[in-house]
Amino acid sequence: VQLQASGGGLVDFGGSLRLSCASPRNTISSYRMGWYRQAPGKQRELVATITSGGITNYADSVKGRFTISRDNAKKTVYLQMNSLKPEDTAVYYCNREYRGIEYWGQGTQVTVSS
Repeated sequence: VQLQASGGGLVDFGGSLRLSCASPRNTISSYRMGWYRQAPGKQRELVATITSGGITNYADSVKGRFTISRDNAKKTVYLQMNSLKPEDTAVYYCNREYRGIEYWGQGTQVTVSS
């Protein structure tokens, strides 16, 4: 299983980015997909997930600012990030989960300057 995360970069406080997670070799329609992040010196934490049925879940810290979505036909999951803050700075990882089995992408760096 290959998950390719992209879209990270350097953005100013209050700016926006959209992350993409492509699964070119495998369908994603049956799986819960998610975004996690890990800041330097901290544990990896959940950002947002979306089930195969489209039910979403967000960390409290990103509610109202981030939106996760999926396009099963394109085998891609997105994370729209608005009103970014310096504390959102981290490596963002894409995740696929099914019955407890997880796969991870390589991560994409997001840096928010104050």
